[in-house]
Amino acid sequence: QVQLVESGGGLVQAGESLRLSCKASGSILGINELAWYRQAPGTQRELVAEITRGGTTQYSDSVKGRFSISRDNAKNIGYLQMNSLKPEDTTVYTCNMETLLDQDGGTWYGWGQGTPVTVSS
Repeated sequence: QVQLVESGGGLVQAGESLRLSCKASGSILGINELAWYRQAPGTQRELVAEITRGGTTQYSDSVKGRFSISRDNAKNIGYLQMNSLKPEDTTVYTCNMETLLDQDGGTWYGWGQGTPVTVSS
């Protein structure tokens, strides 16, 4: 019932910026937790950034100081602001979200299908 759709990926040069979006749709009341992952072909999935329902954020060492995760709870959209992009950031980025379904605490979690990011040198 709940769907996640990412957008905002594309082709940029090293040093430039992108903002990825993850929009949740369906019968939900809000976002509990949001995370962004990336996975290059043939590699394991890497946790890039995460924000809890309390607002605590965590980042992988490779993106710390360059990426910023946030959410718009009114619009049910999660974001990943990516600055100072490097060629090694090139891969597909996927969002993972836990949403609040009802006022009794029922939740849903799932994944988007990903948006590709390519950084040229």
